[in-house]
Amino acid sequence: MTTAPVGGSLPVYRWRFAPDGLATRRQLRAMGLRPGGQDVVAEVQRPRRRRGPLVAYLYRIDCAKPVRPMTPGRWAALARANRARRICPTCRRDAGYVIPTSLGACVPCASPR
Repeated sequence: MTTAPVGGSLPVYRWRFAPDGLATRRQLRAMGLRPGGQDVVAEVQRPRRRRGPLVAYLYRIDCAKPVRPMTPGRWAALARANRARRICPTCRRDAGYVIPTSLGACVPCASPR
């Protein structure tokens, strides 16, 4: 995973004013692309009240690579990971939903009465 260089040497654009040809990771993914090992070329900042700005890193679209296709092994690994998120660590049963990290257990275990 690439990160922005320290020291503020990246160009900074205001929210929605980034030049054409640059995109965030989410925008690249929506286009079926990935950064592909390239470094961050700029950042876009959205000001907020009472807190620091939201920051998104921008990548060049012309240097982006296509998203790797999902193989049967990757599908199986994803299914195992999602299944593990449904198992309650307290009672070891399948909760039928993804266990919220805020609770750390299924609802009956997290709030016994």
